Amino acid sequence: MILFISYIILGILALIIVAFFLKFFNLWFRALLSGAHIKMSRLIGMWIRRVKATTIVDSHIMLTKAGLVLDSDDLETHYLAGGDIIKVSKALIAANKANIPLVFKQAAAIDLAGRNVLDAVKTSVYPKVIDCPNPAHGRTTIDAVAKDGIQLKAKARVTVRANIERLVGGATEETIIARVGEGIVTTIGSAPTYKDVLENPDNISRTVLGKGLDAGTAFEILSIDIADVDVGSNIGAKLQADQAEADKRRFQAVAEQRRAAARAREQEMSALVVENRAKVVLAEAEIPLAIAESFRSGNIGIMDYYRLKNIQSDTSMRDSISKDMKE
Repeated sequence: MILFISYIILGILALIIVAFFLKFFNLWFRALLSGAHIKMSRLIGMWIRRVKATTIVDSHIMLTKAGLVLDSDDLETHYLAGGDIIKVSKALIAANKANIPLVFKQAAAIDLAGRNVLDAVKTSVYPKVIDCPNPAHGRTTIDAVAKDGIQLKAKARVTVRANIERLVGGATEETIIARVGEGIVTTIGSAPTYKDVLENPDNISRTVLGKGLDAGTAFEILSIDIADVDVGSNIGAKLQADQAEADKRRFQAVAEQRRAAARAREQEMSALVVENRAKVVLAEAEIPLAIAESFRSGNIGIMDYYRLKNIQSDTSMRDSISKDMKE
């Protein structure tokens, strides 16, 4: 009985082995014929670790046929880390054919960093042209103003080649575009007149290219070509007109403030005159009382009173004559 059970267990194990062998035989045999032999046990291990064995085998065959010796364990490790094995393999083959130094660890690091390693190798072989500014960002020209106040609208085309060594941690195309745009604005801004820029637009290219704008980026700038330069508006004249208008408003505000202060002083003086007139009226109203008191106390006589009246009459007559003469 025990022997019978043992035979059954052995039979089951044999069936399992045969099933695995038939499942992975195609991959194993294809790798064997391609010279990229992978053990059956390793294929079974890939299945257990949920690694797509077809991808590993195809990549291993592709690399072996290209003359690149690489252990399938490295491919499997990169696959488990979330990398793109096919893209990395193609990048290694392309770099090898173009005599570009690129090892698997470096390619895997670039791929895991989120960069397209295959495109980077292609860009190293065939340089890439970048429009500056990028029309996709809503800008079509780089606007700058020369020292004479004339605005210029420039377009540039930057030819770059990928720098494999700086691809991990290097800045992207956006940094290249921003730096080139800044260099163009600075160069145009330092020109004495806009005519100098229109006569020699290649001066912009030489000046900007000499600034080492590709430092810290994933690219190497090969050339900067000024595609077009157009004359814009007279920014200097507009700024002067705006400044004159601002000065005018400021002077008007100061004048209005002074007029308001003068009106306030005038109103203050008018109020003071009215107050003084009121005091005079009050004082004149007390004169008859004072005269009567002087009569009672004997300080003034009747003749003095008549002299005072005569003086007042003469004064009134002179006032009337002077008014008539003025009219």
